[in-house]
Amino acid sequence: MSEEWVASADWLAEHLDDVAVVDVRDAWEYDGIGHVPGAVSVPFDEFRATGGPEGMMPERDHWAKLLGEAGIERGDTIVAYDDTHGVFAARFLVTALYYGHDDLRLLDGDYSAWLREHETTDEATEVTPTDYEPGAPREDVFVDAEDVLAATDDPDAVVVDTREPEEYDEGHIPGAVNLDWKEVVDDETRGLKPREDIEALLAERGVTPDERVVLYCNTARRISHTFVVLRWLGFPEVAFYEGSLTDWTERGHPLE
Repeated sequence: MSEEWVASADWLAEHLDDVAVVDVRDAWEYDGIGHVPGAVSVPFDEFRATGGPEGMMPERDHWAKLLGEAGIERGDTIVAYDDTHGVFAARFLVTALYYGHDDLRLLDGDYSAWLREHETTDEATEVTPTDYEPGAPREDVFVDAEDVLAATDDPDAVVVDTREPEEYDEGHIPGAVNLDWKEVVDDETRGLKPREDIEALLAERGVTPDERVVLYCNTARRISHTFVVLRWLGFPEVAFYEGSLTDWTERGHPLE
């Protein structure tokens, strides 16, 4: 299991002065409910594309401006959190990976994990803007429809649909297995289930580390959480279909 990608609230408390903490909740929650001390507010809607297909990656210049205004440097360890089991925060982290940022962690148990045992603040964080320079997109991770089509015929690959079972039943990429992203989350703690439980669930669905795993949902939000979990577990080859089912159907590919 990787020591990166997922951080506990206690780990964050110990390293609070050494990391860049990003709160992706709505701005009113950051201001009105409180936040992790030192966290900067980057609401979810601000890093989703405004043109083209709904919910895709933001433009490079927009992303650079966003992180620069948040005072983030390329070498920073970024820890992101939300209040929805981590799915929106995971999307922020995957976007950062897309633009070349490598040191990334998701707060396990979302904001509630921090709130239970650590102090919060409603004071705005003082930020020194930076000149953030994004890197080149990670072509080894982010794939297109043709790559997914090839994976459906590859015996060493498994295509995973991370939507709800009802959505999967209505139509999915041929050969894909269903793994609702929320199945790896504990409803009580709001954090990830024990590692062995997640690995058993994955194996039950035919998702194992010796295969290349290709993830999709509708607009690449839910797969972000599953992507982070698989990377945390040490899966060596996890591909992210950014276009997801929106792109797949627009290109006229079949559903099963």
